[in-house]
Order: sequence, then C-alpha cells, then structure tokens
Amino acid sequence: MNDGPSSSRKTGASPASADEGSAACPLPSAPDLSGVMVVPLHPGTSAADYLEAMRLANATAAAHLNDPMLLSWYDRDRDFEAPQHVSECHQTSAVPGYVDYGIHHGATLMVDVENGRFVFFYRPADV
Repeated sequence: MNDGPSSSRKTGASPASADEGSAACPLPSAPDLSGVMVVPLHPGTSAADYLEAMRLANATAAAHLNDPMLLSWYDRDRDFEAPQHVSECHQTSAVPGYVDYGIHHGATLMVDVENGRFVFFYRPADV
C-alpha cells in the first residue's frame, strides 16, 4: 500500500538520511513554530470528515483570535491541502508546504485535530 508522501513529511519531522554522517547536504530542520500557538484537539468522538473538523477548528480559532482568517490546512484522510499543490515544491523537505505557507503568511494559531489528521493555520484578519 502506498500512502503517498512519507508520513514524516506530513508531520514536519525530519526524514532519515541515507548517510546520517553527511554534512555536505544537511536535512532541513523541523518548522519553527515559536510564534504560533498550537492547540491540539481530541474530540470525544472522532471527526466524521473534514467539514466537521473544520467546524471544530474554526470554533477554536474564534475562541483564541479576534476575527480569525484560515490560511492553510491539511486533510490526511484525503491527502489534500490548501493552498492546493503547495507541497509540490517541498517533496524532499522536512516541512510540508501547508505548514510553510501558514508560517510565512503570518499564522499565529495552529489547530491540530486528532494528532495531525486535520491541521489548520490561522491568523487574525485585522493584522
């Protein structure tokens, strides 16, 4: 079974190198989330689908930010992200495209539903 891109890429973890001792081409580091509040959500009942997860994430964002704006997201069930195709240039990167996009477009909140099953990046719209 091929699950598409490696799960380590989707979580932002650094993939193992074929030559761990090679300093000529160091692997990129995990994303810098130091300016981002990470809120993990573990609903009592698993989200039925992306739309339910988005409703949960939007409610969480509204509780933490004034006028939250969704910047990027990932749906592991469908291996789908937005902005669409943003990970294409990140195929060998430790940082998935939707994470990089969110961080570099001002995200201050990441809502992680069910340990990476659905991930949403927000910023306040009034910034």
